[in-house]
Amino acid sequence: MTPPSAVLHRHLHRVPYLASSGKGSYITLEDGRRILDATGGAAVSCLGHGHESVTQAMVSQITQLSYCHTAFFSIKPFEELAAFLRDSTGGRMSKVYIVGSGSEAMEAAMKLARQYYLELDNPQSQRTRFIARKQSYHGITLGALSMGGHTFRRQPFEPILLPNVSHVSPCNAYRGRRDGESDADYVARLADELDGEFRRLGPETVCAFVAEPVVGAALGCVPSVPGYLTAMKSVCDKYGALFILDEVMSGMGRCGTLHTWEQEDVVPDMQTIGKGLGGGYAPVAGLLIGEKIVNALDKGTGSFRHGHTYQGHPVSSAAALAVQKVIQGENLLENVRKMGDVLQSELKMRLSSHPHVGDIRGKGLFWGIEFVKNKITKEPFDPSLGIGYKIQDKGLTPPYGISIYGGQGTADGIQGDHVLLAPPYNTTKEEIVLIAELVQRVVEDTFTEVEGLSG
Repeated sequence: MTPPSAVLHRHLHRVPYLASSGKGSYITLEDGRRILDATGGAAVSCLGHGHESVTQAMVSQITQLSYCHTAFFSIKPFEELAAFLRDSTGGRMSKVYIVGSGSEAMEAAMKLARQYYLELDNPQSQRTRFIARKQSYHGITLGALSMGGHTFRRQPFEPILLPNVSHVSPCNAYRGRRDGESDADYVARLADELDGEFRRLGPETVCAFVAEPVVGAALGCVPSVPGYLTAMKSVCDKYGALFILDEVMSGMGRCGTLHTWEQEDVVPDMQTIGKGLGGGYAPVAGLLIGEKIVNALDKGTGSFRHGHTYQGHPVSSAAALAVQKVIQGENLLENVRKMGDVLQSELKMRLSSHPHVGDIRGKGLFWGIEFVKNKITKEPFDPSLGIGYKIQDKGLTPPYGISIYGGQGTADGIQGDHVLLAPPYNTTKEEIVLIAELVQRVVEDTFTEVEGLSG
């Protein structure tokens, strides 16, 4: 008898499939079955699996220098990666802080936002608060979890989360925009809500407002409506607060431009990045920092009072740099846009008329499908049914063999189901069509089973 796994898996009662290898858009399991990785894990594997130029860069770095502490040394890949990221913003984000995960990047952003106000010529020590959004996700460590508005993830830990973070409404046109309300009117209403929250807290006490340009896991690829980011930044500027964008999931090319904010030309004061930065080849994430914050530190203490043992890790830096060179050298952002159009078209053609598909939304190669019990009222399913996770689980089984990222809480933080798709940037039209075909089959077959049980 095989002994039980020693791993504390995400669920003790469900041991995940054992993967043995991966190549391109496919993961091969130990039993030989191939799974079409249509989600890149958690929107991570932007180049698919086994990209030789990336693995070679990592091996080369390991053989030269596998680790050094950034308090004493820097290395060329780290410096080149930071320069690439700085230049990708036209120098508007002038410094880069490289860490190991999106949660670490958000923690760094929170601490740097606080320190920024202490470094000013006239320090503003009263700024201790943050405003974020409901149904958002910014990381799983306590500070980042406090920033997020993901009800299910927050619930057990509410008593130990930070009390200085409040939340306003997300920008979710499907559920938040009123009947007959234009984008402009909807944006104005959300801006008024944010302005009111600043005034309720005391504008002089707020460090920053934090938002995802496209909400990933918490809402299922919900993009901001046109004008939203501009309006939110204007409110922040009005009260002297920082504007922080979390692009850990939606950025680094996932939505068709390297930085999602480029599409609205709204430059944040700080920006977190991750997932698509290193494509899963090594744990890596980062914080891009605007010039005014860098200037304040430069004129002040000259030091960010924060640090990690593995920040700027040589192998992670080499992997991320190699991934970014492939994306740039092979013009993959254009492919993201083209294949994103195909994916959108295929999903809407196949699933828009399904009685339980409420919304299909996204950007680039970042698409979500929200499921509803009633298409007219948008009533969600009972959470106990776990529709999104049922679809995810079924997809992994024969005869489908596809990974589909399920989620819950889409409607109000507890109720509501969605699935997320995030194929690699170098995917092909044939793969996209296959993904759409398989998703259609899984969705239809899942609901046939669910309705059979309820009937």
